[in-house]
Amino acid sequence: MSEVSFGFECKGHTLVGILHLPEKSALSGELKLFTKRGVLFVVGGGPQYRCGGHRQLTLWARQLCSQGYPVFRFDYRGMGDAQGPFKGFESIDDDIRVAIDSFIERVPTLDEIVLWGECDAASAILFYAHTDTRVKGLVLLNPWARTPAGEAKAILRFYYFQRLVQLSFWRKIIGMSFNPVTSIVSAMRLYKRASSRSIVGVPFDKGSLHERLLLGITYFQGPVLLVLSGRDLIAREFEAMVMKSGAWRKQFLSKPVTRQDLPDCDHTFSSAEQRSQVASCGLSWLRCW
Repeated sequence: MSEVSFGFECKGHTLVGILHLPEKSALSGELKLFTKRGVLFVVGGGPQYRCGGHRQLTLWARQLCSQGYPVFRFDYRGMGDAQGPFKGFESIDDDIRVAIDSFIERVPTLDEIVLWGECDAASAILFYAHTDTRVKGLVLLNPWARTPAGEAKAILRFYYFQRLVQLSFWRKIIGMSFNPVTSIVSAMRLYKRASSRSIVGVPFDKGSLHERLLLGITYFQGPVLLVLSGRDLIAREFEAMVMKSGAWRKQFLSKPVTRQDLPDCDHTFSSAEQRSQVASCGLSWLRCW
């Protein structure tokens, strides 16, 4: 496996990426070189850079590359070593497009790009994917679908329910160091205030967050791998959005969407075991189409 770093341009700013290429010897023996299909990692989870949280993107890239897939990960504008202002995940279409251009320029055999991202990067991928015919598949890890109302509802429904079965929770109550009634009432007030302010979330130029995500999954026709962590409120918010919406459920039923639930994983897949589970899911999915 070889790893090559280089810069490329986006709107007058230099971005930085690292290309992972399988060794030519992978063409022989049992290992097949998938030179027609490459994986582009989009960094997410807040102000991260191309290594990802807990170096997850670096480790995943090397694991996928060892199985014959070219992989490219990069810093978009305002992140890591890239130049330019940071505009947030909803404004990186141009960055993803030039990253794909650079990926294909250096691996000319590619004709299938898989976009892979976690949290707000998964949402950015949904915004972008249907606009580029080179994108054939998506890996979405705990997509970001947060609204104030959704956050408050998830806290009420999942966080406090889980706390009820934890010994530490009852120890705090017995020790009078925690008042559950006050906390629950505060969460309910937050939910009511948020629900009255906004129906579906923070508005963007092309609609609300939920509307843009729905348009993304509606217009994209390729296979999708959706991975949801069991110990993650953001995953629960996304799940609740889908379950509440007939339009979302229709898309999931009519499209080649593969869902993988990982009950013991947290939001960022922070342990070696959790990262291994995600890589195994990703590799199995990549090999099945």
